[in-house]
Amino acid sequence: MRRHSPVTGRLVACLLAAHGAAIAAPVPAPPAWAYPIDPPVTGVTSGAVGALRHVPASRATYTNAQVDDMFVAPDWHPGDHPAAPPIVTQGRAPDVYACGHCHRLSGSGGPENARLAGLPAAYIVTQLRDYQRGLRRTAVPSRFPPTAMMKIAKSLTAPEMDAAARYFSVLPPQPRIRVIEAAQVPRTHVAGWRLAADADGGQEDIGARIIELPDVPQDFESRDSRATFTAYVPPGSLARGQLLVNSGTGVAAVPCMICHGAGLKGLGVAPPLAGRSPTYLTRQLYEIQNGIRAGANVAPMKVAIAALTQDDLIAAAAWAASLR
Repeated sequence: MRRHSPVTGRLVACLLAAHGAAIAAPVPAPPAWAYPIDPPVTGVTSGAVGALRHVPASRATYTNAQVDDMFVAPDWHPGDHPAAPPIVTQGRAPDVYACGHCHRLSGSGGPENARLAGLPAAYIVTQLRDYQRGLRRTAVPSRFPPTAMMKIAKSLTAPEMDAAARYFSVLPPQPRIRVIEAAQVPRTHVAGWRLAADADGGQEDIGARIIELPDVPQDFESRDSRATFTAYVPPGSLARGQLLVNSGTGVAAVPCMICHGAGLKGLGVAPPLAGRSPTYLTRQLYEIQNGIRAGANVAPMKVAIAALTQDDLIAAAAWAASLR
């Protein structure tokens, strides 16, 4: 007989109690703002391939070509992290890109992918294996970041998975996101599989969206792990999200903190959510809710959020992102 840990047993019991009240809802289309699709351009940098790039508080220099090379993880701040294994710094050509290229050497990630810093090593390995087995997919297959992860995971060896997971798990996650409620937000376009503010400074209604923008786009494009973001969320989202996280609501939601711990800092098999990209979190909630992400650890979550509306998902993600 399979035995559950006390934390897992409590998690399952809480979710089963809510299962009978969960209401099936029509499947909405993936929210376009959470799934930006890059226009067909080459690379994310501009200018000559040999031109040098710089970021604040760093003496390092990298060329545009190096910043665009997915087998290079620019190390702008060596003092911010321990020595990284080769799978993180350079990957393994031709099939495995450097983990630190997309997720940054400090594990900060961005709206287009996961922040890995501080995730339990076992959790990271489980996600990679779910990618390998086709249990973790994407609602929009034309987006490069998740399809690249599916391809990379299938080529990773067990020692490479373990080395990357151990490295990222010991990195302390740093606060990089400021969450602001706003009815009016900058007009945006897609750049590098994320949103970017239009150059003309125009504004528009936020609607039912999260608009997450780099404060200094060129620093984030240079793969600087210290780059910061501002996430604009609809008015009232934080209060609504706080209710969902801490006490649930009248829609058969299980309070998020029961599984993910106080302050959403993680508990047992449930990963920490505090301070993570709200765009990324919204995508994961949508994909779990609609069966695009599966697996043993995801099944209880699917029950817990079955009845949440898209506004609820936005609110929960906004509140989680606002936490330190």
